[in-house]
Amino acid sequence: MNKLKIYLIGLYIASLSITLHSCVSSKTDQDSLLDSARIVSVNGTTSEILAALGLTDKIVGVDLASTYPKSLADIPRIGHSRKLSSEGILALNPTLVIGTKQDINPELADLLSSAGARLLLFDQEFSVAGSKKLIHAIADSLGVPTKGDSIVRVLETDLDQFPTHAFEKEKRKVLFIYARGAGTMMVAGEDTPIQHVIELAGAQNAVQGFKEYKPLTAEALVAANPDVILLFNSGLESLGGIEGLLQVQGVQETNAGKNKKIIEMDGQLLTGFSPRLGQAIKELWTKIYQ
Repeated sequence: MNKLKIYLIGLYIASLSITLHSCVSSKTDQDSLLDSARIVSVNGTTSEILAALGLTDKIVGVDLASTYPKSLADIPRIGHSRKLSSEGILALNPTLVIGTKQDINPELADLLSSAGARLLLFDQEFSVAGSKKLIHAIADSLGVPTKGDSIVRVLETDLDQFPTHAFEKEKRKVLFIYARGAGTMMVAGEDTPIQHVIELAGAQNAVQGFKEYKPLTAEALVAANPDVILLFNSGLESLGGIEGLLQVQGVQETNAGKNKKIIEMDGQLLTGFSPRLGQAIKELWTKIYQ
């Protein structure tokens, strides 16, 4: 065997050794990350995914939207994702802070990182593909990709069970009202999670021409003339139930008001685009059309 062959064989063995060491090291690092993890989840959907991945016992804090599953109920709350403080999060001594990029602003991210917490922030797209992508991204980042695959398969099964004839009906106009008592009532416009889930359920948003949310007015309500009015459970309760909503100016002049077609759903289920998205679409379709 000449010197060149010996050199090439030695180079190959060295390269293989480095590759194997890198893989083992990476796996060890990932295992260590979860073994010692103290996770704060600042988003209801990331909390659902973490629980589905079997990591509930690693979670030391969650935001107020983390209402599912019930195993999260006794975990300390850090407040609403839009009003987070570094003090509330760091008081729980987290090693990992997990959420979406919309949840934590750059200033808060810097404070948490400076204190030694590792941030895992993900893009969230409000679509079926986006839900799958988020599940995979979180599972892959935590070194449990096969568990992520399993969650996505369950989601796909839920979606496949939705009847194909469901979309043969004429699309009903649905108006979503975000309410915190009669003094705080907003309607959801275009490019909102609400609009996306309404469309996935085979209906259409009753209002167009503006983004995000704007205050509800009697004139706009009558002009939209929705077939269905949709609220969160908590929002409808804050108005005194269906009878309370019917007393809001303009409601009884709409088709929804005349027919008392007022429906409600759990907020996290409806807008979370979580592993339960298939269940959310089916429940919303059923309440709109049946």
